[in-house]
Amino acid sequence: MLSLTAALSHGSYAPHGASMAWRADLLWAHVAGDAILALAYFSIAAALATLIRRRRDFAFGWMFRCFAAFLFAGGLLHVFAIVTLWYPIYGIEAALKALTAAASIATAAALWPLLSKVISMPSRAQLTAANTELEALIAERDAAIEELRTHVAERRELEAALLQSQKLEAIGQLTGGIAHDFNNLLQAVAGNLELIARKPDDLDRVIAWSANALSAVERGRALTGQLLAFSSKQRVDLNSVRLAELVGGVKDLLERAVAPLGQVRIERIDPGLNVEVDPLQLELALLNLAFNARDAMPEGGTLTVSAARCSGPIDAAGLPTGDYVALTMADTGTGMSEEVRGRAADAFFTTKGPGKGTGMGLAMAMGVMRQSGGSLAIESEEGKGSAITLYLRVATAQPRRVVGDDARSDARVNLSGCRIALVDDDAQVRGSLRDTLTAAGAIVEEAAEGGAGMALVRELRPDLLVVDFAMPGMNGADVVRQMRDEFPEMPVVLVTGFAESGKLDAVTGPQVAVLWKPFEAQELLRKVAGLLHR
Repeated sequence: MLSLTAALSHGSYAPHGASMAWRADLLWAHVAGDAILALAYFSIAAALATLIRRRRDFAFGWMFRCFAAFLFAGGLLHVFAIVTLWYPIYGIEAALKALTAAASIATAAALWPLLSKVISMPSRAQLTAANTELEALIAERDAAIEELRTHVAERRELEAALLQSQKLEAIGQLTGGIAHDFNNLLQAVAGNLELIARKPDDLDRVIAWSANALSAVERGRALTGQLLAFSSKQRVDLNSVRLAELVGGVKDLLERAVAPLGQVRIERIDPGLNVEVDPLQLELALLNLAFNARDAMPEGGTLTVSAARCSGPIDAAGLPTGDYVALTMADTGTGMSEEVRGRAADAFFTTKGPGKGTGMGLAMAMGVMRQSGGSLAIESEEGKGSAITLYLRVATAQPRRVVGDDARSDARVNLSGCRIALVDDDAQVRGSLRDTLTAAGAIVEEAAEGGAGMALVRELRPDLLVVDFAMPGMNGADVVRQMRDEFPEMPVVLVTGFAESGKLDAVTGPQVAVLWKPFEAQELLRKVAGLLHR
């Protein structure tokens, strides 16, 4: 081997061209062929190197590098084939061939084990089929998601319908007590007005009788306000609420719910306890629980309402760590067995007879608690009553303080020179509103329905419009919408006793004040003065 290396390095040899007798045609034929082959090898090697550098994610990239090195070495061999035509540097050429041989053997040795893996790789057709199948799966997934969204929307609609049904059922159960209360209120109003009509000159007593009548109207307004809130379609609107004020405000309804044999006892609630809840939904939940307590106390008893702050986790209600208020309604009724207690909060489950309950009272209360981030727990034993505890999240923010108009203020409102268009289909209400406004100095023009009201607005171009919401034909909302198109800056007082706040939301704005029936004269005047900046 050493002698061969020495011979290649130090021997005196003739170039390849001599073996061709230096014939030009043979020489240049070999040069052209080797040159083309060398360029092809270099070009392919450079292309492979560029591909691997730019696409580092290719599988088996190292194999491409081996091929590139092998091809580059092959190109160099063809270059040396040209050189040795004139210069006999066979030693260098032999060494290069040895390196090329080693690279080729290594590449071949690596390629054969890799061949099975390459063959098992999916073909283009297989990839296309797999992609098509994947697209079909994605389409099925999208369809399933859309179907799920539809089911969720239907479930929400069903829950809203069930909640509305619960509200109407609650009002139905309160009907007897409410009728009695309203008859008392009407008697108070009618009796005091009759006294005023008999002795209109006795000013001191007329003032007292008027105050009594207005007090009865105020109590009626509070009652109808609660009924409208229950009967209307409301969205869940979580707010910071003063629990003591909410429970105090619903006390009258709770007493009617357990009447005539039951009574309600409300223990002192810390006025600093603020909870995060939808107040109307919580009031309805309390009312439904009161109905359940009444039915559990057929011979009468006491429903006790209490509240205390506590901290989680609360295992009984499945609540995580946090600060809560436990609002408990405990009755002295018949109680529940363990089996009934386990199913009491299930929707439509009831132990009452046909027509005596829907089984949605506790389920609705549980739903309200969950929507508020809280929960509900039941403690009961047969013959020893039941205690339903509502766990409400402690509010992190203070409740908003609503600064209302002082309807009883003695401050005089001067509307002198103001032109007002008044639209109301009820002649008695329209006359009362007209007299109130004219007594304050306003110039009032009237219309009895929406279409005539719009014509009056176009003709009079008033400073302000007072319009009733619920009218046949063109109602107050229609009037406001049409007026906004023609007179966008004109202020409006919208008078209503209507329940669905969503229809009012569509027309209210900065230049629209809503006045809820029944209201006092001073409240109307203050609304008008505020819009006219008087």
